[in-house]
Amino acid sequence: MTATRAGRPVAVCAGLVADRLLGEPPDPWHPVAAFGKAMESLEPRLWADRRQAGVAYAALGTGAAAGLGAALSRRTGRGAVVAATYVSVAGRSLLEAAGDVAGALEEGDLVRAREQVGRLVGRETADLDEAGVCRAAVESVAENTVDAVTAPLVWAAAAGAPGVLAYRAVNTLDAMVGHHNGRYERFGWASARADDVANWLPARITAALVAAVRPRRAAAVRRAVRAQAPAHPSPNAGVVEAAFAAALGVRLGGVNHYAGRTETRAPLGWGPAPTTPDIRAACRLSRDVTVAAGATLIATAAAAAAARRP
Repeated sequence: MTATRAGRPVAVCAGLVADRLLGEPPDPWHPVAAFGKAMESLEPRLWADRRQAGVAYAALGTGAAAGLGAALSRRTGRGAVVAATYVSVAGRSLLEAAGDVAGALEEGDLVRAREQVGRLVGRETADLDEAGVCRAAVESVAENTVDAVTAPLVWAAAAGAPGVLAYRAVNTLDAMVGHHNGRYERFGWASARADDVANWLPARITAALVAAVRPRRAAAVRRAVRAQAPAHPSPNAGVVEAAFAAALGVRLGGVNHYAGRTETRAPLGWGPAPTTPDIRAACRLSRDVTVAAGATLIATAAAAAAARRP
């Protein structure tokens, strides 16, 4: 491993710490928000009800993000990795948003809890009861621990600023157009499949970290991931939701309503349905996974440094 690559895990960890200390930049100055607006303005020019059009759209957005990362790397070296990781990770905002849901429920304000959980999930939330809000929040914390924390760290560590910015572009495009509806079923196919590929390894790393930080539940985590995750419609969300469910001792899954369609998801985990305290517990688990991921980065850098010594 070269000295530059050996130092990359430290730079990635610095970006993670920056997110924890500073939180996300405000939307007017957030590069990811600017990227989303640019791709939204481009969509009408490229949209067609064909997969090929969606492939071009996804390739253009991802390529532009990777190119920006490469240009920054040439100019600023490891600083680009720190900055790109910082703007791509969103662990603090995830936990704050989930905490707002729990806080509303603790105050008995179900209407506000529905509004807050609507910031985290794509399903319809206006008619959710308290149990539905709790399940949605826990499932979102689980899935977004991959999207907002471990996947950016994996891609930043593996491919530097170009890799993590390309990942964030893929994830953003999936959120924008990767939907099962009349407009995006074909056009959004490439973005959705690219997101599945990009998150395949990070989701499984996250499940392994869940087992590592909750060792007493590790056997249940492994069993849930093996036996239950394949029934989930997402190849990655099912893995991490099963891991969280088993680690927390709750049961996830059930009926979700989206615009124009309904999904019935198989059970994940073997406990009772989650309640408000389980949202807080899911946030602690996500935080512990984040710490474990950061510790792994530091250990990787230390091992690389030791290997370079004569």
